[in-house]
Amino acid sequence: MKYLKLILILLSASTAFAQSDTGYPKTNYTKKEVYIPMRDGTKLFTAIYTPKDASKDKKYPMIMQRTCYSVAPYGEDKFPARLGPSDLMMKEGYIVVMQDVRGRWKSEGTWTNMTPVIDNKKSKKDVDEGSDTYDTIDWLVKNVANNNGKVGQWGISYPGFYTAAGILSNHPALKASSPQAPISDFFFDDFHHNGSFLQSYFFTFPVFGVQKTDTTSKPWYNNQMILPKTKDGYQFALDLGPLTNADKYYKNNFFWQETVNHPNYDEFWQKRGLLKHYGAIKPAVMVVGGWYDAEDLSGPLNIYKTIEKKNPNAYNTIVMGPFGHGRWSRETGHTMHSNVFFGDSIATFYQKEIEAKFFNHFLKGNGDKNSGLPEAYMFDTGKKQWETFDQWPTEKASKQKLYLGADGKLSMTAPQSPGSVNYISDPLKPVPYTEDLTTTLGFTPHNYMSEDQRFAGRRPDVLVYQTDILDNDITLGGEIMSHLKIATTGTDADFIVKLIDVYPADEPNNPYMPNKNITLSNYWQMVRSEVMPARFRNSFEKPEALVANQKTGVNFKLQDVLHTFKKGHRIMVQVQSTAFPLFARNPQKFVENPYKATEADYIKATQTVFNDSFIEVDVIK
Repeated sequence: MKYLKLILILLSASTAFAQSDTGYPKTNYTKKEVYIPMRDGTKLFTAIYTPKDASKDKKYPMIMQRTCYSVAPYGEDKFPARLGPSDLMMKEGYIVVMQDVRGRWKSEGTWTNMTPVIDNKKSKKDVDEGSDTYDTIDWLVKNVANNNGKVGQWGISYPGFYTAAGILSNHPALKASSPQAPISDFFFDDFHHNGSFLQSYFFTFPVFGVQKTDTTSKPWYNNQMILPKTKDGYQFALDLGPLTNADKYYKNNFFWQETVNHPNYDEFWQKRGLLKHYGAIKPAVMVVGGWYDAEDLSGPLNIYKTIEKKNPNAYNTIVMGPFGHGRWSRETGHTMHSNVFFGDSIATFYQKEIEAKFFNHFLKGNGDKNSGLPEAYMFDTGKKQWETFDQWPTEKASKQKLYLGADGKLSMTAPQSPGSVNYISDPLKPVPYTEDLTTTLGFTPHNYMSEDQRFAGRRPDVLVYQTDILDNDITLGGEIMSHLKIATTGTDADFIVKLIDVYPADEPNNPYMPNKNITLSNYWQMVRSEVMPARFRNSFEKPEALVANQKTGVNFKLQDVLHTFKKGHRIMVQVQSTAFPLFARNPQKFVENPYKATEADYIKATQTVFNDSFIEVDVIK
C-alpha cells in the first residue's frame, strides 16, 4: 500500500500543496471557485486566488496554471500552503489561477493524453488546449475583478505541456509563458525515447489511462494501481516477462492499449506533437529545464529551438539548471543530484534572479524585449556555475569527433586501420540502469542521470572508451550526435550511448552525499545518455530489420549538455544494448510490434562496434 501512497504524493506535488489554515495564502488572498465555459459548452473547474488588497486603484496581473493533476484543495475556504511558481512571487502579488483541464478531476469533458492540436478550427466543436487556454483567458480578463489585463502562464511537467500548448492560443492578454519541463512529443520524451518504451513508467498508466465518469475531487483510478510484492523493481519487471503480459494489469487501460497498438511514429503520435505548430508566436517565452531531468529533457530544448527557428524575432529564451525534474521550484538548500553537489540555494537564485524577473517585466513592467535577462541562462555542470549566452547552441562552439577505438581509447583523431570490439547482449540478463534498487518502483526515475556508472562499465556486456587524463579543461556546450557503425548477429538491437565524467583518484567526497556506500574517488559521473532502437535508424515511421552480420550505421542525437571536464579528469563513453528496467528490452529479433513479442523472440546477440564510430560534440573554446 505504501507504493500507492508514494505515487499519489508524487502526483499531487506538482500542483496541489499541503492545505494550510494559517499560511500566507489564507491570510492574504481570497478564493473563488468557478466553472468557465469553453466554446463547445464544456465547463472547466477553476480556482481563482486574488490578493485581498486588490482594488480598482491596485490591480494585479494574473498568472495561471492548467493541470491534469488536480487543483486541490477544493472548497472556497480551503487554501494551499503555497501559490504560484514560488514563495517570492506569491508575496509580490499576483492573481493566481488554477484550472483542472478537460476531463480531469472537477472539470467536465473527456480526457486525452497530449491533446492533438487543431491548427485550422472550423467550428466550435474543434477544441484543443490552445482553444481552452484562449477561452479561459478571455473569461478571466472580462470577469475577474481588479486584474490589469495581463496574463502569464507557467507549469512543470504535464502542466508544462499545457503551458507550451497554451502559447498556441495567442490570446492578446497572454503576455508571458514559461513552459517548464514540458513534453513536446510523447514518442521522444517521457514514455518513449526515440521510440524505445520507458518501462520505468509502467506504474503510471492508471493515472493517464482511466477515464472518470463524473466530476470528482477524489482519485478515480486507484483500482488499477499495481501494488508490487517486491521492493526490487528490476526483478518485478524481469518477472513480468514480455510486455504482452502487461495485459493482466492493463487490459482495460486505454492509454496502455494506445501505446501497445502504436509502436511506430504513426499519425497517432505525430498529431500529438507540438513542434510543427509553432507559427507566429505572440507572448514572451521562457522555457525552463533541468540538465538531469529524467522525465522531460528533450521537450524544453526542442521547444526553445523550434520557436527560435520559426520565430527569430520573438522574445524566446531558455534556462537549464543542475536539476532533476521540476526541482528548481523547491529550495533544498544544498543542491544535489544523486551524489553530486552543485552549490547552495541554486533554486532560490533561479526563482529570484530569473523567474520572478521574467514575469514581473512582462506582467507588471513595460513588457519590451529589454527584460535584463540573457537569451540563454545555462548552468555548467562541471564548473558548477551559471553561464549566459546570446544564443544556444552558442556560436563559440566548434565540432569535435571523439572516436571509439578498438583498444578502448576515446580519441580525437580518426583510426589509422580498421578495428572493432564486441559484446554479447542477453535480454534475459539485461544491464541494470541503476544500482539503487530503492528507486526502481517509483512513479518515474530520477537519480540515474548523474549516477556512478562503474557498476555498468565493469560488466562484460558494456563497452568502455576513455581519453587519457586531461591536461586542460574541456567544455562541451551544445549538441551531441552519436554516429555508430555496428553489426549484430540478430536482426534488431538497441544501442545506448553514455557520456561520462571520470573523476580523479584524489577527488574528495562532498559532505552531503546521500549514498554512504559510494566514493567520489574515480567516480564515473553520467553526464548524458540516450537510447536508439536500430529498427528506427532510417525512419521512425517505418521500422526496418537489421541484416545479420552486416556493418550498418546507427546515428542519433543525445540531448544537449553544458559540462566542463576538468583538468585531471577523463572523458568516457560507454556503449551497451540494455538499461533495464528504464528501457524495455529489445527482443534482438526483429518483430513488427515489440510490445507483442513472445518469449521465444528474445534472443542473445553479439553486438560489434567498429572503430570508425564516433561521438560528435560541440567544444567551447
